[in-house]
Amino acid sequence: MHNCLLAVASFFLFACAQRYAIPAGARTSAAPDEAFNCVKRQMTSLGYRQSSLDVAEHRITGTKIDPSARRADTQFRRLMDRLEVEVAAQADGQTGIEVQARTFAEYITQRGPTEVEEKASDEAKASAQKLLEQCGG
Repeated sequence: MHNCLLAVASFFLFACAQRYAIPAGARTSAAPDEAFNCVKRQMTSLGYRQSSLDVAEHRITGTKIDPSARRADTQFRRLMDRLEVEVAAQADGQTGIEVQARTFAEYITQRGPTEVEEKASDEAKASAQKLLEQCGG
């Protein structure tokens, strides 16, 4: 009985949890290196600044600051969209491109700048979709 209760409680916990990052993926017949170079080019053309790069593992992260975001909170500094992309060869010979669109609000606190993840913005979702259309097809 105790195990059943735990299973039901964990199901509701996962079902009710809010998902912040929006994952998306695509497959292409291009080689992983070609697809990765395409992702790097498209990220720049979409206005994202590269914030991390792992060439060996074909991972890249880009950040774009939303200059129009305003909040009534005096500690609010800015809103940032972030795309996290991983390119990898798949077992079927295709190349997979996985993108996670995220949005963070940056606040200035006594501890310094603090990022709080929020629901992914429409801009971040659209950028992820455009990146996949350009490099995944």
